[in-house]
Amino acid sequence: MKTLIRNCVVWDGGGAAPFAAEVLVEGERITRVAKGAAALPVEGAQVIDAQGMTLMPGLVEGHAHLSFCGAQRNTDLGDIPPEEHTIATLHNARTLLDAGFTSAYSAASAKLRLDVVVRNEVDSGRSPGPRIRAASPEITVTGGLGDENRLHMQRDSFGIVADGPEAIARAVRTCIREGVDNIKLNISGDDFVPAKGGMTVMREEEVRIACEVAHDFGRRVASHSRASNAVKRAVQCGVDVIYHCEMADSEALDLLEAARDRIFVGPAIGLIHNTLYEAEAFGITRAMAQDLGMERCLESSQRTYEQMRKRGIRVVIGGDYGFAWTPQGTNARDIEHFVKLFGYSPSEALQCATRIGGELMGLDTGLVQEGRLADLLLVDGDPLRDVRLLQDKQRLCLIMKNGALHKIAPALSR
Repeated sequence: MKTLIRNCVVWDGGGAAPFAAEVLVEGERITRVAKGAAALPVEGAQVIDAQGMTLMPGLVEGHAHLSFCGAQRNTDLGDIPPEEHTIATLHNARTLLDAGFTSAYSAASAKLRLDVVVRNEVDSGRSPGPRIRAASPEITVTGGLGDENRLHMQRDSFGIVADGPEAIARAVRTCIREGVDNIKLNISGDDFVPAKGGMTVMREEEVRIACEVAHDFGRRVASHSRASNAVKRAVQCGVDVIYHCEMADSEALDLLEAARDRIFVGPAIGLIHNTLYEAEAFGITRAMAQDLGMERCLESSQRTYEQMRKRGIRVVIGGDYGFAWTPQGTNARDIEHFVKLFGYSPSEALQCATRIGGELMGLDTGLVQEGRLADLLLVDGDPLRDVRLLQDKQRLCLIMKNGALHKIAPALSR
């Protein structure tokens, strides 16, 4: 299968200025990027006239929760029966691909095998969805984020509770046995639960054994680390992907910078922003959000990620989408947040959503270059002038994953 995209303006994901080009896709890869007026041969190819639109890499969701289905409380996710939860997760995978996200790095599954089963279904070609790095549920400690149990009542949420190195190691091995690509650890708490975000609740020996076991099996580890000590613990124990980090002090930032060639970070700012400004319809008033510390968390994130940008630390988009007030499919809002809240240029923010996301996935995606996997978007307009274009699905006139067309606008398929 060959596809030739003519008359397009390529933004290649690497930070260079856009350029006019023709792009040839053969099989699952980009085989030619011909700049200027060079005409590539069309024999045997489906030819698409891009009409001057912007061709760019597919987006990468770096903090995906595909199995989060509009929850208002953590226990809502535990209450969904596994059969219905599987179907809802498959639906969310398609929703994400429809929004231009051709890859998703999962930051936790609500039940152990949900990500795994949906990843396998998508990989089989039977169901549409992004490339998925499947995650475990959030491994936590008693009283930590994800533990909704009480002495008189057992309640599931999105966590696996394990205390002490032996139990943590067993939980990690169990998740790996069941097929996950990523392990998730909740090293700190969160302001939505009694174990607050400033608390570091998972001990060093617990984090260290989780990383050692996961790495022994060739798996990566991600962590929920809001507190500065939780960030330091994550870096020092070998965590690969560190989420949130908004309370990182100068020592923690120094550690992150020293490890910047090894680690990735992600602010997951969407949930904080929307809790503060868009959750009133779900019973969280602005005053309640402020009482939860969301304003302080937002301000801390702005200070921290301004420093991350200056220090050259690799940052990915992804904002805890999947709660009631952060609906699946609105994930591209994170790119705008990076520009408006963190001071990234549009090009820098878009690179976080493409090139750096591809590095996180560990795949030859995220760039429009010869030899790369053909995960491509054709956008009606210039995202470098207005990143909000990527939030409008009508502007996504072509979505290609792995060289196959998932979507093509009728005006382009004549």
